[in-house]
Formats: sequence, structure tokens, C-alpha cells
Amino acid sequence: MPNIKESGAAVKIAIGSDHAGFGYKERLKVYLRALGHEPTDFGTHSVEPIDYPLVVRPVAKAVAAGQFERAIVLGGSGNGEAIVANRVPGVRCTVCWNVESARLARLHNDANMLSLGQRLIAADELESLVGTWLATPFEGGRHARRLALIDQATA
Repeated sequence: MPNIKESGAAVKIAIGSDHAGFGYKERLKVYLRALGHEPTDFGTHSVEPIDYPLVVRPVAKAVAAGQFERAIVLGGSGNGEAIVANRVPGVRCTVCWNVESARLARLHNDANMLSLGQRLIAADELESLVGTWLATPFEGGRHARRLALIDQATA
């Protein structure tokens, strides 16, 4: 996948959260639009409690079907969201907590979904983390070989 930041093209990005990630989801929609991307909100639409698989699974299925190039899901820790997303073949969802983890998620793992924990990420680091994840290209090489091995195991 090309470097999204340098391509200049708007990217279709699915975004979803449970109640614990709602605040950051709303903030990221504004940030993504400011970068010229097209976020589609899968919910939730309030801080009322919701079971995260009800939001995350449709997001992951939409990415796997090619309807979106990337997706961001959010919760309290991001762990449960990543687990749900990774049950969908074709999804590579990583939990990231800082800029370096986001960079490596793209560079080495070609992550097409990002899972964030609102309770674990400082508000002033949110945009730089997501911006790095969007801008970092996949390195390929030995990492492509490893991703093929991962896909073999789930086929």
C-alpha cells in the first residue's frame, strides 16, 4: 500500500468504537477529515455502554471485503477490539500505544486496522500516533514472507 500521506489521495477509512473509545473516535473523525480523508463512522454514537464486537466486527468485515482501505477501532484498552477484528480473515489489526508501535505496525506488519485504547493513550499523542500509522508504508521483503506464513496458518 502506498504511503497515504504522500499520495495526496483521500483514503476511505472505517472507524468505530465502544463507549470507552467514543471520545477519541469523535476527535479522530475531525482529524482525519482535516487530512483530507473520508472516515465512515460505524458507531457507537454515544457514551452509553455497548458491546464492542457489535461495532468492531462490521468494521473488520468491511475492510476484508475491500470497502475500506484502512480502519481504526477504539475501546478502553484496544485489546478486545483487536481480538475481534483479527478473527476476520484478511484483517491485520494491531494494538498501538505510541508513535513507534504505530510505525512498526505498518512497516513490518502491513496493519490495515489500528486498535487504540482511549484509557491508555495520552490525548496529546493521539494525532501523531494515527498520523504515523497512516503515513508509514509497508516495508515488504522478509516481512511479506512472514505475513504469507500467517495467512497460511489461518487458511
